[in-house]
Amino acid sequence: MARLAPKVLNLNQSDRSELQQLINRHNTAQQIVLRAKIILLASEGKNHGEIARLLDISLDMARLWRNRWLENSDKDLSILQRLQDSERIGAPVKFSMEQVIELFALACSPPEDYGRPISHWTSRELADEIMKQGIIESISVRHVGRLLEEAELKPHQSRYWLTPPC
Repeated sequence: MARLAPKVLNLNQSDRSELQQLINRHNTAQQIVLRAKIILLASEGKNHGEIARLLDISLDMARLWRNRWLENSDKDLSILQRLQDSERIGAPVKFSMEQVIELFALACSPPEDYGRPISHWTSRELADEIMKQGIIESISVRHVGRLLEEAELKPHQSRYWLTPPC
């Protein structure tokens, strides 16, 4: 079965010059430089295999960036925007900002106020209390720990009777 040649990629002199400037610039991210090189080689008529060998990348990567460049050519994007990664969707946010703030407020208050026979909050105790109050339906102990760490809250180091913890 005959192989199909990759789609032709034509660059005007302005685009070619801008790609070369990106490659030569010292502060351009290396992944952007590599993508710019792929586009320049593709515009010289190189196929995916030749580009992959010359740049020591996978055939799929050469194909991806040629096709992405061609797909974005009709859009009003700068050269740099065409070489950026696509947006990643990711998982939806599980907790609202209000719920997280409620968790922080809980962490900043004495456990005795909630009938807890402990001197300091732990991630496990906070997760249990916030679910008990119905603020959050379900949350892991580890996630509570990550949220507190991001906010730089350390309820286990607080002395509620001397100063407010937060």
